[in-house]
Amino acid sequence: MAMAALNQGAVGVRIDSPGHIQAVRDRTDRPIIGLWKQVIPPSAVYITPQFHHAAAVAQAGSDIIAVDATQRSRPGGETLGGLIERIHGELGKPVMADVDTLDNALRAVEAGADCLGTTLFGYTEATQRKPPPGFALLQAMVEHCPVPVICEGGIGSPAQAHQALDLGAYAVVVGTAITGIDSLVQGYLNAIQQP
Repeated sequence: MAMAALNQGAVGVRIDSPGHIQAVRDRTDRPIIGLWKQVIPPSAVYITPQFHHAAAVAQAGSDIIAVDATQRSRPGGETLGGLIERIHGELGKPVMADVDTLDNALRAVEAGADCLGTTLFGYTEATQRKPPPGFALLQAMVEHCPVPVICEGGIGSPAQAHQALDLGAYAVVVGTAITGIDSLVQGYLNAIQQP
């Protein structure tokens, strides 16, 4: 799927887990935003939650490391600023801060994030009743944050991707609308099984 996207003009890909990142890196030199989703209870942080996850993602070939940049407590107690500092200093990689609110975006910039993503809008306690894409959040982040803002989450059509760019997004990440084969198949089944 990554190569199909790149072959059709995507400028880069966002890939989860070291194994998948390495498989894509072996086939392309195009930019990879890498992350590793790991659930470590009781923490709700799951996008590259600890430094060793970031190190594995970097070693696999990521150009940018994506991390959860909400103010929720991280497993192991590391701070966001400490994590970003280590990624910059020890791995030499830029950091994409996945956020859910403008406040968390501003805190991430203050902590040293190189770019921001609207990734967690709709997926945290603070935003769970708000369906992505978070266009109002995107607009506020573009207006108030001095780093590139990437619109990610809930982009379900080319028109929405275009709208995000019109609102000032530096780039757009399209996920489930392209890779959600299970959802697409279910949608077709539901449509043809209707009486």
